[in-house]
Amino acid sequence: MLRKRIAWGLMTLASLTIVLVVSRYLTRDPEVFFSEQRATYLAHLGILITHVAGAMVALAIGPFMFLSRLRARWPAIHRWLGRVYLLGVLAGGAAGLALAPYAYTGGTTSAGFAMLGLLWLGTGVMAFVRIREGDVQAHRRWMLRNFALTLAGVSLRLQTLPLALAFGFDLGYMIVAWSCWAPNLLVAESMLRRRRAAPASVAVQGQVV
Repeated sequence: MLRKRIAWGLMTLASLTIVLVVSRYLTRDPEVFFSEQRATYLAHLGILITHVAGAMVALAIGPFMFLSRLRARWPAIHRWLGRVYLLGVLAGGAAGLALAPYAYTGGTTSAGFAMLGLLWLGTGVMAFVRIREGDVQAHRRWMLRNFALTLAGVSLRLQTLPLALAFGFDLGYMIVAWSCWAPNLLVAESMLRRRRAAPASVAVQGQVV
């Protein structure tokens, strides 16, 4: 339990820190933009701000969606936060897809960010559909996958400098377009497999006893 609380705290701290860092984009000051993409961002300013704002909302709310105490004691708040979270994903994902073709270094990077956008939107849709159907467990599984992709915003900023130092900025940026989200999704899938395996293990032990 303590380990889970520490992990949640670190995840929340990282998410909120990135929200604060990227909030400067909302000033629309070109000086704070990614220099290699400044002209592109200025040419698609509305889409950029939509992407940043949506991702900020999702990152800020996401960690609190996994608090079991919030779900149990204040389900209405949990539902409303979930709706706002998914709206953030919708805005951030759709705008991210629109920006992907203009990504710095071109094709490989564009494909990585486009795949992230598609999966981010797709898992969000599945989470929404499953909760509308009343399948709470499936909803939680899709939300875990979705937030793993939301955390790409954190991974991107943690990985960019080390990859640039290791491979040069251009190649490092091409790599991070994939590495910022694919490992996150693999970790989420591993967590889900362990959860599915745990009840089966308990059942087998019960039969042996």
